[in-house]
Amino acid sequence: MVSLLENRMYFTWTNYSVPETKAFGPMTNAQMKEQLRNQIRPVNCVIIIGGMWTAYSDWIQFEMEFAESIGKPILGVRPRGAQLMPAAVTAKADKVVNWNSDSIVAGIREIS
Repeated sequence: MVSLLENRMYFTWTNYSVPETKAFGPMTNAQMKEQLRNQIRPVNCVIIIGGMWTAYSDWIQFEMEFAESIGKPILGVRPRGAQLMPAAVTAKADKVVNWNSDSIVAGIREIS
């Protein structure tokens, strides 16, 4: 996802996700929720990659619910080659797009 957006011409963005090199250390659930809230607050759009594991991730559910509660639009991205999207993502997403830079950027621009 990062490389798709970084290589897209005429599109500037800021990555607010946690880099692998700075992953969160051990923390309580309350601390983790606050870290996730701090990541979501400044964004124009929350992007959720809709792999089937998403449906079983409490943290992704939390991110979508928090984004919705503060009025941040959610863009669901269907993984390359996937036919199905988790119902949890389609229910919360303002728009669902395919895995390619043109669709993703157009989706971001439309809902942000």
